[in-house]
Amino acid sequence: MEKLYIPVLAGTTREQRKSIFAARLVAEIGNTFEEIETEVVDPKDFYFPGDGNDPEGKDPRYTAVTERAQGFFIVSPEYNHSFPGTLKRMLDSELKNYIHKPVAFAGVSSGQWGGVRAIEQLVGTVREMGMVSTFSDMQFPKVNELFNDEGELQNEAVRKYIEKAWVELLWMTKVLKAGRDNEPSSHHPS
Repeated sequence: MEKLYIPVLAGTTREQRKSIFAARLVAEIGNTFEEIETEVVDPKDFYFPGDGNDPEGKDPRYTAVTERAQGFFIVSPEYNHSFPGTLKRMLDSELKNYIHKPVAFAGVSSGQWGGVRAIEQLVGTVREMGMVSTFSDMQFPKVNELFNDEGELQNEAVRKYIEKAWVELLWMTKVLKAGRDNEPSSHHPS
């Protein structure tokens, strides 16, 4: 059985980011599922000049990731009640490779809400890009307490919530892949 490639998209390039710890943990747990292959896709590793979906604004390495992906798990910090511009720029660089693919979200914040407002903002954005969002969001509140300075998780109970989010994303990935593979669409080549 071929594994389903579902990358974890990290949401920021900020130097002091703690959300990368959450992204790494999400990927670690994703890789415990026999049917899933995942990795952290760090925007620091890519170059997105300009704006939008124009050919000159793409990074061919990110294009390859989105072409291969059967679904996505976005881990985003919350900045000013929304998600970072870095993530928006990365997402905007590709459009056709997102159509009819599922996406799960994890929000990260230093406060008690765990990035829920970033997730709320992301839902409309990914919908416009043709993705289908799951309903099992993951929150990482008080991230400075949740991970130590080395990125080690300080509350093991969090793992079960991440697993629940992956279970829902895996189901959606299978269903939408079957649809893309078997049902013609004017938006997605069969």
